[in-house]
Amino acid sequence: MRKFTRILAATGLAVFAGGALADPVEGIWQTEVDEGAYAHVTIAPCADKYCGVISRTFNAGGEYSSENKGKPIVWDMQPKGGGAYAEGKIWQPSTGKVYRSKMEMTGNVLEVSGCVGPFCKSQSWRRVQ
Repeated sequence: MRKFTRILAATGLAVFAGGALADPVEGIWQTEVDEGAYAHVTIAPCADKYCGVISRTFNAGGEYSSENKGKPIVWDMQPKGGGAYAEGKIWQPSTGKVYRSKMEMTGNVLEVSGCVGPFCKSQSWRRVQ
């Protein structure tokens, strides 16, 4: 009985710890169409922040092999609590510009915005996975 209790306790701690480590923003997000193409962005931890890499690319013809595949698109996003992330950077492939960025997640929608000087842009990304 004692062995069973220890196994149950260890299993419970492992499940709790695993759930506590994963942040809700981790996963794959689909961008909006920009210049006729869109991407799947995989967001994962990078040190104590979050970063995103272009993992798949699509256009009107379907999935294609873009030169941007595998490139970082979001980096240094710091979790602020309540689904908010700030003080990061985002790269817009169609223009080559890097913006100061923040993100806010509500359910399966990630509002991503970025500014260069007074000029700001935003997109709503949808969770793919």
